[in-house]
Amino acid sequence: MDVTEADIAGIPIGNVRVPREEFVAVWRAAARRGDEQGANGVTDWYAGGVSLTCRWLAAAPMRSTTGPGTLARSPVMRRAVVAYEELIEAEYLAAELLEERRPDLIRSRPGWCEAVAATLRWAWRRQGPSPIDLSVRTATGAAPATS
Repeated sequence: MDVTEADIAGIPIGNVRVPREEFVAVWRAAARRGDEQGANGVTDWYAGGVSLTCRWLAAAPMRSTTGPGTLARSPVMRRAVVAYEELIEAEYLAAELLEERRPDLIRSRPGWCEAVAATLRWAWRRQGPSPIDLSVRTATGAAPATS
């Protein structure tokens, strides 16, 4: 799903603690990678986890071709609410335990738990590397994940 200028303009100031330009570059790279993999019939759970977590942090809607957009659900607790600081912290803490609490996701959505935790750790806590390495580009110009 494309990251629009309206999505970027609507990012709440307190929701992202890394430079906005870097956050947007990671979000766009993850979305692009997910779209490219999907076009090849591959579900990239890592890219999807990064992209959805960024979309939720940015309070950007999930757009549909058949109707109005809906709120992005929080990536761990699946709450359909706009992200705000206290909820982001709770989501971060839950993400750090996600693999232990939901081992079924490791099998059914490989890379999802790692992507969500890495994105929240980086964008919210400012700990660890970016979940998508922007310094390395593929032949198509997309940045691969660091996983």
